[in-house]
Amino acid sequence: MTKADLVEKVASEAEMTKKDAEQLVEIIFESIIDSLNKGEKIELRGFGSFRVRERNARQGRNPKTGEAVKIPAKRVAYFKPGKELKDSINK
Repeated sequence: MTKADLVEKVASEAEMTKKDAEQLVEIIFESIIDSLNKGEKIELRGFGSFRVRERNARQGRNPKTGEAVKIPAKRVAYFKPGKELKDSINK
């Protein structure tokens, strides 16, 4: 499902215009991104949770040349599905 598909689904289910549905989806995404940037955990009961994990700097290798490459530390978004989501997928 793409973002456009999600907007289409929200518009039809909520009986609203595509423009309003797109604005709603954008607000939700921006809220999630802002919370993650602040280091907050987002928990959506019955769906799952989002949080940011810290990855340490490490040594890697260029697969083409075999040369050692330094990979810098970074933050990555992580999603953990909730029990209800796992159960509904594995029916």
